[in-house]
Amino acid sequence: MTVPRIASIHAGKVAPLGPEGVPSGFVKHVVTKSAHITPLGIKGDEQADLSVHGGTEKAVYGYALAHYEAWRTEYPRHAATLVPGGFGENLCIEGMREADLCVGDVHRMGSAQLQVCQPRQPCFKLALRFEDKMMPKAMIRSGRAGWYYRVLEVGDIAPGDVVRMEGRPNADFPFTRLVELGSHDTATRQELERMQNMEGLASDWKAWAQDRLSRLG
Repeated sequence: MTVPRIASIHAGKVAPLGPEGVPSGFVKHVVTKSAHITPLGIKGDEQADLSVHGGTEKAVYGYALAHYEAWRTEYPRHAATLVPGGFGENLCIEGMREADLCVGDVHRMGSAQLQVCQPRQPCFKLALRFEDKMMPKAMIRSGRAGWYYRVLEVGDIAPGDVVRMEGRPNADFPFTRLVELGSHDTATRQELERMQNMEGLASDWKAWAQDRLSRLG
């Protein structure tokens, strides 16, 4: 079994994206040395629209290194962009995918401690990055969403650092199920009742569960 490790670290500044020059921090560049993790993410990384990006519950975006091979096979025309950092992730992680996670997992990397709190839900900027309006739908359809971390302990990380599990408060709630709910909205009442107070889950998702429960009556 492969021990999960940070394959590469990525950060970027806000810059024009797409033909209309939409401000975005989507394009990331490799960080070759150690990086400092703050409560809002990697020091020096930026997001343009803070109403939907960034913040404490989208502080660090992780993505599976293994997914890129599948993406290049399915979309060879985008092969040059489908490389680590291509989806705007901060951490490209080897040996870990969504199927290996549960909601609220706590990971130690270097001296930082992070918690898996929600999946990515792609927006129009993904389409701008690839100049392909079908890419957001492709990410949703594939389930290869990646995951956002909140920062529990600030610290320093570096490429090659092992990703160690330090807590799993929801061992019976796979992260893949949360990805599915974000795409298809098929939560059961039992799931919604659980999610509204679930340890580690992002607050927006708790509010989503509470809203769905209120509609059920």
